[in-house]
Amino acid sequence: MKTYQHPTTDQITLTGVLHALSDPVRLNFVQCLAKLTSESPCGAIPSPVAKSTMSHHLRVLREAGIIHIRTEGTQSLTSLRLHELEEKFPGVLGSVLKAATTYSIAEEA
Repeated sequence: MKTYQHPTTDQITLTGVLHALSDPVRLNFVQCLAKLTSESPCGAIPSPVAKSTMSHHLRVLREAGIIHIRTEGTQSLTSLRLHELEEKFPGVLGSVLKAATTYSIAEEA
């Protein structure tokens, strides 16, 4: 069973979070994950990139402290570390997700 290393709340940095969210693929993944109420298998969220590329994006998000990945059997279940991020940087994730949604809707108009 694969185990993943996650940064502690003290190790999460604002620059690391913002860098991880600066990529459109990672931002879209986090937006999709934010809409869910529980953990989700990594492959359940559609992605426009190859599986190996998505693995890289998930690693960046995990190492930045944005997501938590837990292995259960053969599945890797992913969840947002929303409470830790909100405690460390109040309103940042919500603001970025809201701005990204507003921006993508304005782009389509």
